[in-house]
Amino acid sequence: MVGMQISFTLEGRNALVCGGTAGIGQAIAIAFAEAGAAVTVMGRSEERLQATLERLAGTGHQALRADFSDLRQVESAIAERSARGPLHVVVNNTGGPAAGRVSETHHEPLVDAFRMHVATAQVILAAVLPGMKSEGYGRIINVISTSVITPILGLGVSNTVRGAMANWGRTMAAELGEFGITVNNLLPGFTDTDRLSSLFEGKAERLGTTPQSVRDQALATIPLGRIGAPEELAAAALFLASPAGGYVSGVNLPVDGGRVCKG
Repeated sequence: MVGMQISFTLEGRNALVCGGTAGIGQAIAIAFAEAGAAVTVMGRSEERLQATLERLAGTGHQALRADFSDLRQVESAIAERSARGPLHVVVNNTGGPAAGRVSETHHEPLVDAFRMHVATAQVILAAVLPGMKSEGYGRIINVISTSVITPILGLGVSNTVRGAMANWGRTMAAELGEFGITVNNLLPGFTDTDRLSSLFEGKAERLGTTPQSVRDQALATIPLGRIGAPEELAAAALFLASPAGGYVSGVNLPVDGGRVCKG
């Protein structure tokens, strides 16, 4: 391996980005396209899918419409896409469950969350795995949360399903490495997205304070003293998806400004 060429390009690779019409998912889709990948963006809204495609550099990009709460719909959509050629990179990225204590939650939100996250990832894996094996190249990246390391108070269902998704990913890393397939978990900390704003607003309402006060409290827990940008998560995802990340598998990678270091 002496003199091995390190490359961050995705030229000639096909990538699927779930939840790619906003926030971190959209930033990843844009970064992958700029690196040369042909990107399939998956989401619920046809309008938002088309708007995202217009932001992608290069050619060969596609939209794939599916609601992650409907496994049959996801299965049909991914089968249709897989029939058109192999997918080398898959980013599993799904919006988080509603806030609340898991001890006060009915079982149905848990079932729904497992369906949208773990079961959906399994359905997608079944469709893309033959192509990855035949190509001898596969990258599966699960966008989860730092709650995998330290549970976040008030996000009980999310903590539970994110932990399950993380162990699904690490199990797949152990099982699929022999085929040249890596599986990694990307753990965003506080990142400047609509979901974060919604969580801050919800917490402020429950506590009888302001979203800015909640934001300030969050900033105090981050060693770098700022909220992350979606593009910073996308940069980490690009590394994991590229040949440069080919010897990294089965890791939980926090991109959180050092927050988990503080416990």
